[in-house]
Amino acid sequence: MRNLLLLLLVSMPLVQPVAAVAREAVTPLAVLGEAVREGDKVRLRWSGLRAPVQISRLTTADARRGTVVAAAVGSDALVDAPANPRPYFLLRGADGRELRLAERVLPLEGGMNFRDLGGYVTIDGRPVKWGKIYRSAVMSGLTAGDYRYLSGLGIGAVCDFRANEERMREPVNWPASMNMKVLTREYKLEMAPLMAMFGGGDISAENTRAAMASFYTEMPVQFGGQFKEMFAELVEGRAPLAFNCSAGKDRTGLAAVLVLLSLGVPRETAIEDYLLSNQHYRPKPPAPGGKPDPMMAMFARLPTDVSQALIGVERRYIEASLAAIDARGGLDRYLREDMGLGPAELARLRQLYLAR
Repeated sequence: MRNLLLLLLVSMPLVQPVAAVAREAVTPLAVLGEAVREGDKVRLRWSGLRAPVQISRLTTADARRGTVVAAAVGSDALVDAPANPRPYFLLRGADGRELRLAERVLPLEGGMNFRDLGGYVTIDGRPVKWGKIYRSAVMSGLTAGDYRYLSGLGIGAVCDFRANEERMREPVNWPASMNMKVLTREYKLEMAPLMAMFGGGDISAENTRAAMASFYTEMPVQFGGQFKEMFAELVEGRAPLAFNCSAGKDRTGLAAVLVLLSLGVPRETAIEDYLLSNQHYRPKPPAPGGKPDPMMAMFARLPTDVSQALIGVERRYIEASLAAIDARGGLDRYLREDMGLGPAELARLRQLYLAR
């Protein structure tokens, strides 16, 4: 059971005070629209714009002008938009209000759970810029086409939160032409706090959830050094930047929540982004002709509810991390003392990664 859990966990707000932002209750996923790929087209949906809505396709996220591709009288449109180069969209209502949209999930051939943190709206109404901060699962399966696509996005730094054995098992061979800066730390993933929750070996779904919540309680401290390095890169403006673990849901999930909260995105919105991994993470099947993995075979024999508790994400898990941060003095203190984000650094982050 220890080996199975190891596999699944390692492979599988200047505005109002930050603490106030973290407690603000808002509508989940407080964004004004979405863009979802449908083959060579993108489905755009929005609210709050007066019809008719002019839709322009942009070549960069912050471009002021683009190619007008549609005029819509409703609240959605299907527009032509090949995946590469990555399209961005500017929607302008009849009253002059504007909305920028892009696909949240990147259309990579060999990527998994690779998502843009752009588009979420802060308490004071400023959207996070698209194309600046990305989260992902392991990137060892990226294809040559994926590397070209990511190079076109300008991603120049990756914070890889994985432990030594994870990186050795699934190395990422970044092309030299990308000149990628990869930040890693030498460590062995400590699973004892998680395993202690299983006591006599009961692997019921409830015990599994309790063990996962315990693991999440430890994460803010256990991986605090890596999160701090990520924030230092962002404060220095070294973006676009991506960060990842193996499944892109636990360590990466907490990191993404911390990034969004530091920018002033409401806590509920940050949690809803975290929960999207239930839609976009799936354990990778063995490679064709590859040697069967005994741990995956064992996983396949587990009851479905136990499997879901391990490979999925739940509100209970991320709230365990946030509760642990609150117990140590609150989010303001954690960001300031553990992450090195004082007032000047928070102001810098918001200047760099929020639209005006």
